[in-house]
Amino acid sequence: MSSSSSPASPYYLKGSSLNVRFNGVIGWLARHGVSLMGSAELSVRGRKSGKMQRVPVNPYTPEGDRNQYLVSARGHSQWVRNMRVAGGGELRLGRKVRQFTAVEIPDAEKLPLLRGYLERWGWEVNQYFQGVTAKSSDEEILAAAPDHPVFRITVQKKR
Repeated sequence: MSSSSSPASPYYLKGSSLNVRFNGVIGWLARHGVSLMGSAELSVRGRKSGKMQRVPVNPYTPEGDRNQYLVSARGHSQWVRNMRVAGGGELRLGRKVRQFTAVEIPDAEKLPLLRGYLERWGWEVNQYFQGVTAKSSDEEILAAAPDHPVFRITVQKKR
C-alpha cells in the first residue's frame, strides 16, 4: 500500500487489492443484513457521476452520546469528497436503510471521537493511522486529526 499524498494534496491511503476485495465482501454482507462488529454500507451520491457510490463503514456512537459518526480511516477518500458535496447519504444493513444528513467535525473537536474510534476498531484500522493508536497522546491524535475526516450524522425521521 502506498499513500498518494504529497505536501500539496490531502492524506489518502489507497487500499490494496486484498483490502478492496475484503471491503467488497463486508459491503455485500451488510447489504444482506449481516453486520460485522457494527459495520454498515454507506451510500453517498457521487459528486461527478451523480450515481450512488457504496462503501462499507463502521459507524461510531460514543458511549453516553446520542450522535453517530463516520470516520475515514484512510483519509480524504472518494466517499469523504462526495459527502462534502452531498451533505448526507444512506446507511444500509439488509432491508433497513437510514437516510441521514452529515456535518463535518472540525479538527480541534476530533480528539475524543478519534480515540474512541481507535479503541473500538483499532484492530482493523490502526494501519491507516501512521502509528497513532488509541493509546497515543492527545497531541499525537490531534496531529493526525487533519488526515482523518469525521462526520456527525443525523438520521432523518420517517414521515
